[in-house]
Amino acid sequence: MKAFLFPGQGAQYVEMGSSLYERFPAAREVFDRANGLLGFDLARVCFEGPEAELTRTDISQPAILACSIAAWRAMGSPDCAAAAGLSLGEYTALVCAGAIDFDEAITLVRDRGAYMQQAALEHPGTMASILNLDRAQVADVVARAQAAGIVAEANFNSPGQIVVSGETPAVDMACEVARSMGARVVKLSVSGAFHSPLMQPARAKLERRLESVAIRTPRITVVANTTARPAHTPGEIRDLLARQVTSPVLWEDSVRYLLSAGCDEFFEIGPGKVLAGLMRRIRPDVQVSNVDEAETLEH
Repeated sequence: MKAFLFPGQGAQYVEMGSSLYERFPAAREVFDRANGLLGFDLARVCFEGPEAELTRTDISQPAILACSIAAWRAMGSPDCAAAAGLSLGEYTALVCAGAIDFDEAITLVRDRGAYMQQAALEHPGTMASILNLDRAQVADVVARAQAAGIVAEANFNSPGQIVVSGETPAVDMACEVARSMGARVVKLSVSGAFHSPLMQPARAKLERRLESVAIRTPRITVVANTTARPAHTPGEIRDLLARQVTSPVLWEDSVRYLLSAGCDEFFEIGPGKVLAGLMRRIRPDVQVSNVDEAETLEH
């Protein structure tokens, strides 16, 4: 069974999608449509940068969604049995599943990015990746670091790779505690404490925004980040998309669900190879094909 995986924020890079735009009319149509809906030249930012502009949360989110959908359309909009996306990528998966129209999704993720950026300004924080500890050990790290402020698990990416998020003093303390337990720690270059309680203002705004979004029942299985289980109804999808902003991303669990459901052919559609890398840590025997630029479709 075939499954599509869609990347999240952080996968962006300058020039992404440019060869798709040049060689595939279906991909060009995606970018041109996005430009008109957003009211600025998203394609130019993707293709030319500058990097500082592309990494802005309110730009990188629609940019990654547009590049991912452009790659999928360049493939011929093929069907699959199931899909999942990392954080922002969940929206792309829902577009692929026919649950949300691209026109709705591109402006929705722009607004989501703006809400998250505003929450980050109001409640500053940071994130760090903790490597080589298991879930119980990271739970202990977080519990001890909460003495310094708000901190929580944000991403369960793969075995031995868990991201924590929260107020900077608490994240710094978590890093110190984790190092004392033998972990390797990587501070992330992010503008806020995403997938933590500090994003509550963004969640509240997104809940209201989602009320006006037309959502249909997905025609394929879409595994939600928050539960690592399929989201079935429009109401459930709305609730889970809102909750996702303040809840941990259960990526490892989501991938394991797809594997247990019988998925054995995986495609990472969109910029970068982050999800393929995580799969190697989750199930080293499973290959993930990358569909990114034109050359990945022309061999």
